[in-house]
Amino acid sequence: MMRNTDRRSFIKTTAIAGLGLGFINTTSGLYRTEAGDNGKKIGMIGLDTGHCLAFTQALNDPLAGNKFGGFKVVAAYPNGTDKIEEWKNRIPEFTKEVKSHGVEIVGSIEQLLKKVDVVILTCIDGNKHLEQALPVLKAGKRLFIDKPFAGSLSDAYAIAEAARRYNTPMFSASSLRYIDGAKEIAEGKIGKVTGAEAYSPAHLEPHHPDLFWYGVHGVEILFTIMGTGCKSVKRTFTKGTDMVVGLWENERIGSFRGIREGQGNYGATVFGEKGITVLDKYQGYIPLLEKITTFFSTGIVPVSIEETLEIFAFMQAAEESKLKGGISVDIASVVQKAKSKR
Repeated sequence: MMRNTDRRSFIKTTAIAGLGLGFINTTSGLYRTEAGDNGKKIGMIGLDTGHCLAFTQALNDPLAGNKFGGFKVVAAYPNGTDKIEEWKNRIPEFTKEVKSHGVEIVGSIEQLLKKVDVVILTCIDGNKHLEQALPVLKAGKRLFIDKPFAGSLSDAYAIAEAARRYNTPMFSASSLRYIDGAKEIAEGKIGKVTGAEAYSPAHLEPHHPDLFWYGVHGVEILFTIMGTGCKSVKRTFTKGTDMVVGLWENERIGSFRGIREGQGNYGATVFGEKGITVLDKYQGYIPLLEKITTFFSTGIVPVSIEETLEIFAFMQAAEESKLKGGISVDIASVVQKAKSKR
């Protein structure tokens, strides 16, 4: 994840700014989507990241009007990471700040579920997400899981399968998916996308595969542009930089540049049939929160679990490419390995 000082600056700025390979037989159509008596009370799990505060500030802002459909954070369970000391030590600070926005602090996930209608899982540690998500999905509470979706590809599959088993709508996404211009690209502004070069910070954390921790944001930009259908991944790693090149179906090439030294930022250069364009204007968390609250109202997921699983398979393949000296790794091989661990 981003170094502490960099991350604090990022959180402050963004708060102000407002699987094609058949990985799993899960689509939004398999979930309950009827509104029923779904209420507006959000519960939050894991107060160990600045996201929990930024999300709460935006959602509970008295001036928000109907921007988020009336959804408010009303209760939170603060326990998050056990292993990442830098963020574990900030739980009391974040808990105090979230509480100041009228949020009740509870002592367990079970207590939380009795008080809320839907849940945002903000715990910064992807290794905790499977155990935290399971009781929410079992209770039938619509769930948004903040990045990283999981701490391993096998956990990612287990979460997806639990959502299907309990017929509970769930999705995960980075706010970078909604970078300015991405929607227009998807709508054909430059014709068919023939390739893309995305970039973002890619700081490392020893309890997560390298790109799961922070590079996931830039990888999600790449998949937002390219779509699913990546077949193989090859990674070049240095202390300060990652260069990960993916080969998509129809011989399209998409790459991700992970930045650990020098100026870090988010964006992409997109190559299309009718032109080349640059995406480099990030809008903060507001567009993501609008998608989350619309999802809470409708039960219709804005990002398919198939795409999320392929994103994490791409990053796992990049991990294996690094360990094998930079050779090309087939996506299908890491998927098969992840499934065998379940």
